[in-house]
Amino acid sequence: MADVQPSPDAFDFEVETLIVGAGACGLVAALAARDAGQQVLVIEADAVPQGSTALSAGLIPAAGTRFQKAAGIDDDPAMFARDIQAKAHGENDPVLVDAMATGAGPVVEWLADRFGLPFSVVENFDYPGHSRRRMHGLPSRAGRELIDRLRQAAEGEGIDIICERRARTLFADGRRITGIAMTRPDGGVETVGCGKLILACNGFGGNRDKVADLLPGISDALWFGHDGNRGEALDWGAALGAATHHLGAYQGHGNVAHPHGILITWAVITEGGVQVNTEGQRFWDESQGYSEAARQVVAQPGGLAVTIFDARIADIARQFEDFQAAEAQGAVKSADTLDALAAAFDLPGDALRATMDSLPERGVDAFGRAWPGGQALAPPYMGVRVTGALFHTQGGLRTDGTGRVIGTDGAPFPNLFAAGGAACGVSGSGDSGYLSGNGLLAAVTLGYAAGRA
Repeated sequence: MADVQPSPDAFDFEVETLIVGAGACGLVAALAARDAGQQVLVIEADAVPQGSTALSAGLIPAAGTRFQKAAGIDDDPAMFARDIQAKAHGENDPVLVDAMATGAGPVVEWLADRFGLPFSVVENFDYPGHSRRRMHGLPSRAGRELIDRLRQAAEGEGIDIICERRARTLFADGRRITGIAMTRPDGGVETVGCGKLILACNGFGGNRDKVADLLPGISDALWFGHDGNRGEALDWGAALGAATHHLGAYQGHGNVAHPHGILITWAVITEGGVQVNTEGQRFWDESQGYSEAARQVVAQPGGLAVTIFDARIADIARQFEDFQAAEAQGAVKSADTLDALAAAFDLPGDALRATMDSLPERGVDAFGRAWPGGQALAPPYMGVRVTGALFHTQGGLRTDGTGRVIGTDGAPFPNLFAAGGAACGVSGSGDSGYLSGNGLLAAVTLGYAAGRA
């Protein structure tokens, strides 16, 4: 259990900037702090840095970048901010929205220019809620590559990353944080003093009690995030009198291959695919987004669905390493007829044919999904059995635009910062405000700001 204690008489060692967590957020914060001339230490509970970043597609939404301009995409931070607020029904703190929408582009370009990360824009399909194509990723379109590149950059800068150390106790003198105690694999305890503490230890999705209490609507879904996300930041915040916000917000994903546990890109839907339940029937407007899909899929018989698309769409999806892995493991099946596809997934053939025949060429269907035309599915048909999952939480400690934690009295803590999943993101109060890439958006932008503060 994470707790807060008065400062000890002495620490085992001290550092200027201490960062808890070596996911994308913690590593970007470390690089920014080192770039600003600070002495930096990162501690990580895992044996190697990975976090939720390694489980994601590693895509960062950013507006007005040179990568967009090179692709002929006209975009700017104001448009991005409007998209964020529209998806979240205006529930977000506008200061945070503006900080993230304005900061994302410069951070992506800084990572590319300063550390050689080879970003490019996903140009061949749209993400729900984004009015422009602004998802920036590395060649594999995999979070594992992003975290490995950030770790290599940190090592190249001489930043110390100590793994297999879990922070347990936070030390404070009044509102000023003085350090932490952390446990080693052998059970021993070390104390570290710091001038500034950045919490980059993500959210609470790996804490099933907290999920059941704060996210009851998704608590029965598969947990697809990182088990180390146990909510220590919330515990420390509660003990310190820090404000929290939108603790019911989360990112789900309703397109996780079952039982393989592989994330299937939502491009299979946005380019014209659909989801059917075990009775061969569609059950919702899939264009709303993959986070909303988690709750919808979990509510179906057996908590399962089949995502149906075709070879044209599969060619787009193959740019993602995860989709290639799903094909290699046999999760993705192909058939020349709908009857054969139905047999492959134990679906009633008549019902599946009726469902697919009911898809309009253009216009709005009975679920409210708009069909622009030119997306009709054609043989060979393809499908994958999926379930709904909770990926990570989006609520957390309330911060200002630099990641500085704010108390319940409205005053900031002088040297305590939170970013990424430890801080409240920009997804509103539930799941319907999750804009694709919000998790990494919060990680890189607030992490960068906190590191340089």
